[in-house]
Parts: sequence; structure tokens; C-alpha cells
Amino acid sequence: MENNNRYFFEANRQAWNLRTGIHLHSDFYNVVAWKSGQTSLTPIELAEMGDVSGKSLLHLQCHFGQDTLSWARLGAKVTGVDLSDAAIAEAQKLALEMHLPARFMCCNVYDLPDHLDETFDIVFTSYGVVGWLPDLVPWARLIARYLKPGGVFYLAEFHPIVWMFDDQFEKFAYPYHNSGVIETENKGTYTDKSGQGPVFKDYGWNHGLSEVISSLTAAGLVLEFLHEFPYSPYNCFAKTVKDEAGNYRIQGLENIIPMVYSIRAHKP
Repeated sequence: MENNNRYFFEANRQAWNLRTGIHLHSDFYNVVAWKSGQTSLTPIELAEMGDVSGKSLLHLQCHFGQDTLSWARLGAKVTGVDLSDAAIAEAQKLALEMHLPARFMCCNVYDLPDHLDETFDIVFTSYGVVGWLPDLVPWARLIARYLKPGGVFYLAEFHPIVWMFDDQFEKFAYPYHNSGVIETENKGTYTDKSGQGPVFKDYGWNHGLSEVISSLTAAGLVLEFLHEFPYSPYNCFAKTVKDEAGNYRIQGLENIIPMVYSIRAHKP
């Protein structure tokens, strides 16, 4: 990976280390309810992933492991990977506290072959993940490398059209396709839309659907479906309105723009 990307990764790692402590105590993640048995997984991935009992699952960019451990509760044999050392430390604490069998590893996803050498039934990643990666070709190759023959890759992610808008969803501010690094400065984090808290400088990359799909198929994976949803299961954007099912849309853009997409593919 290029040296300038290493700089961006390190800046992002430090930002996510700061976010982790805030997120752990936020209503957004609601760790207290999760500890009492509530899943952190959304109906989208629960319906589309199916039964994971007894299957080995590699979770890329797992943050502090809440979703990873939710899969463990459903019977999966889980391994979580994340760039943030603070997040991985908290994931390990949660696993111990909840007596859930899990393994967590701290590394950049691109560096995973230096730390892990096995294959899995499932590779999973979700919500706010691909935008932290400058190049999806090596990412897709890693996914293929870590899947057993017949293994399944699953991604649920915010739609690239969402990332074209400015923070207030008033105008297009960013390109749909990957046109290089995007530097943004945010006060506070998505778990608190009051705009309070520390300032985070982030470095990310936009990726259109064709780039995501082409990288996966070029790595030898067979696409099973691409689904698009006009809502988000998370209230993490500005100007949201909640529907009767508990999902969120952007006010004035309800059912006009897609907000989430999901992909399922398998290794022949």
C-alpha cells in the first residue's frame, strides 16, 4: 500500500480509537440492552445471511465487536478484525464478560495475511466499511483468499449515492466514483448528531456499485444478489424521518434515493 495511504490509515486509526470510548456509552450502540440479549444485527442481514450455526465467520472491520458477538450468539465461530487497537481491546473485554467464544485481531484489513492463515465458511462486513479502503481490488482478493470453496461473502453497506451529498443532504458535494482521497472534518460522531465532542479528521474513498461488484467478480466470486433499500436501519444521518417499521429516510428524499445496499456472493 502506498506510503500516503499509510498516513491516512494511521490518522483514521487514531480517530477510531477516540470514537470507540464514545460509542461504547452511546444510546446508538446501546451496549446495556445488547448485554441483556438484544441483537445488534439488523433485519436486513439477519434475513439475508440465514442460519450461521456451526459455521466459521470472519468479520472484517468489526469495530468493538458487537455485531461479531451477535453472530456468536447465533452459533457462529467468529473472528473479528479491526484497525483500531482500542476497539479490539473493548471487543475482547465484551467477549470475556459475556462468556462468548470469539477471537479478535488488530490490524489493517490489507495486512491480514501477515496475521491470519486459514479459511472460513463466511466472510462478513457491514455498514460504513468500504469507504475506508482506497483500493477494492486487493480487498476482494483477500475475501476470496479467506473463503473456503463454497463459502459465502456478505456485505451490507450504505449506498454510494448517500456519500455524494453534503452532511445536510442539500447538494451533491462528492463524486460517485473513486476520484481519490476525500478529507473531511467532523465535530462529534454519528452516535450524537448534536455536533458536540472532539473534532475528527477522516480520510475516505467513495466507491460506486460497479467498482464493488467488479472487484468481487474479478477475484473469482460469483454474485448471488445485489439488493438496494430506500431506507437505513440506523439513524446516523442528518434530517432523518422514522417510518412505521423503525427505519430511517432523509426528509424530502423519502423513497427517492437508495440508502443501503447488500451483496451476497460465493466462492465456487
